[in-house]
Amino acid sequence: MDSSLPVTTKSERRSKSKNSSSASKSSLLMAFISCLAWLYVAGRLWQDADNRMLLASLLKKISGQRPKVLTVDDKLLVLGCKELERRIVEVEMELTLAKSEGYLKNQSQQIRPSSNKKLLAVIGVYTGFGGRLRRNIIRGSWMSKADALLKLEERGIVLRFVIGRSPNRGDSLDRNIDEENHVTNDFLILDRHEEAQEELSKKAKFFFSTAVQMWDADFYVKVDDNIDLNMDGLIELVQSRHDHNSAYIGCMKSGEVVSEEGKPWYEPEWWKFGDQKSYFRHAAGSIFIITKNLAEYININCASLKAYAHDDISVGSWMMGVRASYIDDSRLCCSYSGQDKVCWMA
Repeated sequence: MDSSLPVTTKSERRSKSKNSSSASKSSLLMAFISCLAWLYVAGRLWQDADNRMLLASLLKKISGQRPKVLTVDDKLLVLGCKELERRIVEVEMELTLAKSEGYLKNQSQQIRPSSNKKLLAVIGVYTGFGGRLRRNIIRGSWMSKADALLKLEERGIVLRFVIGRSPNRGDSLDRNIDEENHVTNDFLILDRHEEAQEELSKKAKFFFSTAVQMWDADFYVKVDDNIDLNMDGLIELVQSRHDHNSAYIGCMKSGEVVSEEGKPWYEPEWWKFGDQKSYFRHAAGSIFIITKNLAEYININCASLKAYAHDDISVGSWMMGVRASYIDDSRLCCSYSGQDKVCWMA
């Protein structure tokens, strides 16, 4: 036998067998651990898939089966909803303001048109509880005949004495006016207006708002009850302006804002008119005329229109917010004799 060949002893064979057995056990253990890890990962993935499917189904129900990716139409719809929500908030604020001012929907619906006839002008003569003598003077000049109001309406003119209610509703002042109106039937009684000197600036809102709902006319005229008015001259004036839209007609003026309390024409909110304290251009309050669309503007926005201390200033401030055509007519100007105001229209 060749002595150079390797010879494996019995002890070496046993050692190799042990090493092979140990390696096999390690491989099996690693395989088992790998299986457990795979099962764990697979289970988590399956659970996540179930959760995703559940969430997807819930989102689908909540969103009304909308696609996961919003289209352009969906985005526009969302923006439209936001705009609608903003408008709803604004309307609710306007409604709250209207309620606080007493302009309730059911109140405005109580006003029914007195006539469907198209009129040339509605003339509102401002009067007070102590103005019966002046009213009688006017009745003796403008309405000297029993059918004078009817004759005027045939010419397209409605004339009414405009008055509010007493601060103490239903007292003798209110009853006297109701009794007088029962005989003469020539009043426009503003039930929502309190007839008081400090409330005079708000009277224009109630007058124009009520008048434009009751009568369909081209012009609405405010007149004080101390004016010696030529009715034919007034009718001629409004007829000459018949083709004017958004017309604000009167004796236009401005002037200094009185900031000292206790003086005539005192303006409590004088500071709003700037450092120079000058009023803006406006028609003198004794008589002025506005067209129907301006009266409708006052009616629609009456709850939010600001009223200053004087009614002519208040109306002038409202006209600044629209494209009104200012028409200065000297025939609508007044003069003063001492403390008495003398107005006429030649």
